[in-house]
Amino acid sequence: MGWFKREKQNISPDSQKLDIPDGQWEKCAGCDEIIHKKQLEINAWVCYKCDHHFRVGSEEYISLLFDKNSFKELDKKMKSGDPLEFSDTKKYKDRINSTIKKTGLYDAVRTGTGKINGKKAVLGCMDFKFIGGSMGSVVGEKLARAIDKAYDTKSPMIIISQSGGARMMEGALSLMQLAKTSARLSKLADAKIPYISILTDPTTGGTTASYAMLGDINIAEPKALIGFAGPRVIKQTIGKDLPKGFQRSEFLQEHGFVDFICHRKELKNRLDLVLGYLSN
Repeated sequence: MGWFKREKQNISPDSQKLDIPDGQWEKCAGCDEIIHKKQLEINAWVCYKCDHHFRVGSEEYISLLFDKNSFKELDKKMKSGDPLEFSDTKKYKDRINSTIKKTGLYDAVRTGTGKINGKKAVLGCMDFKFIGGSMGSVVGEKLARAIDKAYDTKSPMIIISQSGGARMMEGALSLMQLAKTSARLSKLADAKIPYISILTDPTTGGTTASYAMLGDINIAEPKALIGFAGPRVIKQTIGKDLPKGFQRSEFLQEHGFVDFICHRKELKNRLDLVLGYLSN
């Protein structure tokens, strides 16, 4: 059998490549669809094909929910100390500084005041990008101050939770934030000032054990993971298979822990309705 060698390559190996800038596309975890970031943003960071809700940060929620230019941030540059001088794969102090530089956030929650369709509200919005949305002293303090602001101005309080749990680099100090934030919310309840909790993927650990489940109204995004311990830990502990959909929004609504599930694109208008009902 004879062999031949092509002397000239007629097809350039680069001719089939598409000129796509890096970081402009996202792969959907629900259906593997490849979606352009601009298209995702227009669709409220929800897959247009399967309705999967992408995890988004505080900046995206603020732009989605609040009237344009109405949001005023509180305590923006409050930053964690290192009370235990903690170190694992790197020093906690270095981890904080590198995360600030990488994300532009100073900690795992942003707080502020603004308007939703003209209605005043105070917001605390967690951000998973900052050390897994973990709740440390700064998260507790910023939320406590935001709740005080809601109390003083008689404005409804909204907290959007997105967290892996308490920040154990701060030890017992992080766990004390559960009591601190819950006590502040009880003041709102006594004053009959509405508190709305929005649970997104994931809402777990100490966040779930405190303010996330204390809303006058608890709203969840579709298929969000919501729970205290993770499903794998629970399965290992009880030695049984867990029910289908365990710890997802739909399961929690069925069992009375969530009042209703809301698609992200409808969230602003639903909040507007809820604020109207509760204010009256």
